[in-house]
Amino acid sequence: MSLTDKRVLILAADLFEDAELLYPLWRLQEEEVDTTLAGISDDPVTGKKGHGPVPVDTTVGKVSAEEFDALIVPGGFAPDKLRQSDDVLELVKAFDRAGKPIAFICHAGWVPISAGIISGRRATSVGAIRDDMVNAGCEWSDEATVVDGNLISARHPGDLGPWLRAILTALEG
Repeated sequence: MSLTDKRVLILAADLFEDAELLYPLWRLQEEEVDTTLAGISDDPVTGKKGHGPVPVDTTVGKVSAEEFDALIVPGGFAPDKLRQSDDVLELVKAFDRAGKPIAFICHAGWVPISAGIISGRRATSVGAIRDDMVNAGCEWSDEATVVDGNLISARHPGDLGPWLRAILTALEG
């Protein structure tokens, strides 16, 4: 598989779930995908389990969906910060309008909820936000990975393998 011409944007904020940011970052780099880590600010971010500080490449306000082939939103407590950013929500909406893959895991389901793109779609998340997903109009499913059009969701770090395989498949397509 050659993905050297693909570009993926990964959103980052403090208290990200360490494995949910680092595994996709490193796995995509292993496939020679051009990855960009975008924060809400220029400040480095630190995982909720202490990994970091991880420097960001840019800020969300300086990028556009047109520059990338896919978007990844890691979980942890970072999604609660990310969903409060108008720039993040506009970016997520732009990826969705373009039909580009939007991958989210665990608590990251909060971001597509706040962007208003989850209603009428199938997805999964950590059980703790199941009610949030359902109340936003999502058809929630307790599966390791759910792909619905351009949305690729997973429940928790234990699902990183199938989630990354689905992301790589979407990038190949």
